Amino acid sequence: MVKRLITPAVCHFLLMMLLTAIWLPAQAQSQQLTVEPDRTRIYEGEVLTLTVKGSMEIDINLGNLFDFDMSSLPKPDIEKVEPDFEILGQNQQYSIRTVNSQMVGEITWTYQLAPKTTGELTIPALTFKGAKSQPVTVEVVDGSPPDQAAPGRDSFIELSADKDELYVQEQLILTVRLFFRGNLIRGELSEPTHPHVIIESLGRQQEFSRYRDGVRYRVVERRYALFPQRPGTLKLPPVRFEGQARDPSGNLRFLRDSEELFEVPVKDVPAQFSGKTWLPATGVALEESGLPPSLGVATGENITREIKLTAAGLPAEALPPLPDAVPDGLRSYPEEPERQTETTPAGLTSSLNQSVALVPVEAGQMTLPAIRIPWWDTEADRERIAVIPERTLTVNDPNAVASTASPESNQGNADPEPDAGATEPQISPAPDETGLWQWLALLLGILWAGTLLAWWRSGKRRNVTPQLTEHRYEDAAFDRLIKAARDGAAVTPELVVEWANLHSPGHGFRSAADVVDHFGDQTLATELRRLQARLFAPGHENDAWDGRPLAQALEKIRKHKQVNTSADLPPLYPKGLS
Repeated sequence: MVKRLITPAVCHFLLMMLLTAIWLPAQAQSQQLTVEPDRTRIYEGEVLTLTVKGSMEIDINLGNLFDFDMSSLPKPDIEKVEPDFEILGQNQQYSIRTVNSQMVGEITWTYQLAPKTTGELTIPALTFKGAKSQPVTVEVVDGSPPDQAAPGRDSFIELSADKDELYVQEQLILTVRLFFRGNLIRGELSEPTHPHVIIESLGRQQEFSRYRDGVRYRVVERRYALFPQRPGTLKLPPVRFEGQARDPSGNLRFLRDSEELFEVPVKDVPAQFSGKTWLPATGVALEESGLPPSLGVATGENITREIKLTAAGLPAEALPPLPDAVPDGLRSYPEEPERQTETTPAGLTSSLNQSVALVPVEAGQMTLPAIRIPWWDTEADRERIAVIPERTLTVNDPNAVASTASPESNQGNADPEPDAGATEPQISPAPDETGLWQWLALLLGILWAGTLLAWWRSGKRRNVTPQLTEHRYEDAAFDRLIKAARDGAAVTPELVVEWANLHSPGHGFRSAADVVDHFGDQTLATELRRLQARLFAPGHENDAWDGRPLAQALEKIRKHKQVNTSADLPPLYPKGLS
């Protein structure tokens, strides 16, 4: 009984000592080395199993048995395969047998190799302790095996798009699904990439189960929004997956797959589009708020107009700046626009919010021009226009109304003229009542003078505060302009117009050309032409940009204006309002 319990343990212990003793310093010489792939023809994305076997005559040295280091075990030079194959994993097994009274150690290495290219690839001759194997040729076939979704497949990738053609800068929804079986130990799924496509991830990946051909797979799904920036044909690099999984039997399997999306035609901007900024979307809307319901305001009153532009299927960076033209009787102080992009599984939804402070300085009818944003409806394949209609404000001057009403009120309170024939009774005032009226008149005069002084000071404060506000908005507009100029942003010409109207009010600049003509600065004209050529001229999109000369020209113009005419800024209110 005891012998039966001890013998297996003793045998196992002795075997382990023999296995480790193989590699101890001894009179050992290699005998042979063989290389065997599990197949010589595979598809791109499949994993090749390579078995390498070697043997040695051994002389066991038990004196150093317990000082043995496993890291010192010799291996074949498998790194020779790396130019054509990627080594995903490896394993090794040992055994001992006796040949002609001589102990021989045998070792088997198992490698998982993934081909890097297609065609005929050669596994070169490997060496181990003086032994050399024979080269082996493996044919790698382009594409995927015909039984990709068959029960024998442990993993595969599916790619789908929501459109089979689209316009340049239009949103394309790409769905990537990874199907796999077993318990995934590790895995890496690549992201779609392209040098001329803006790619946005649409939230976190989803995980669920799905049956395919009667086989239950676990699925990892990722969604992306793609915006091609050039017309032509969109061809994405393959999406790849590499990982390891254990099957229900506990065996380790190496997973390697790739899939490529079909080529998608990308159309150019249609000739019938009338807008200046190309906006391909599924929906665009304009909204406004902040104006009084009656559209009636008083001079000097500050009202804030909020304008919101929303678009479905575009990032916020693609939305154009909103026009801010106002009539001469209004002062406009726009704030920095706010851009937001919301990500949903259905794609991107973006918005641009513009807040503008409006201060009427003249009485009368003031018409805010209509705002029109042309856009291209990608579902109906036609142009549409988002509109805010024009608004007419009725501006009243409260000071003029008060001055006009005062004589009328005095007339209404005046005593009627006595009849010609009437005799008015004569009443002599008492001496003490005459003195009382004199003191009352003096007191009323003092109070009237104090009221007049307070009213005059409040008028001065009204005149100063808007001017300070005006300078503040001009500073903010210039800071935005300088940053855009240095970055070479497409919005730079529009910001030039915005700043120039704040810097030199009353000129009504409508384009960057108007600004250049007014200031007559040659450097400004040259740098703006360079920027427009880089942004819009064919073949110049990759030109390097140095925004320093443009920024310096703008700073020079602003500094010259401040030195010579800073004291001549027009008042916020006309003379009649103070």
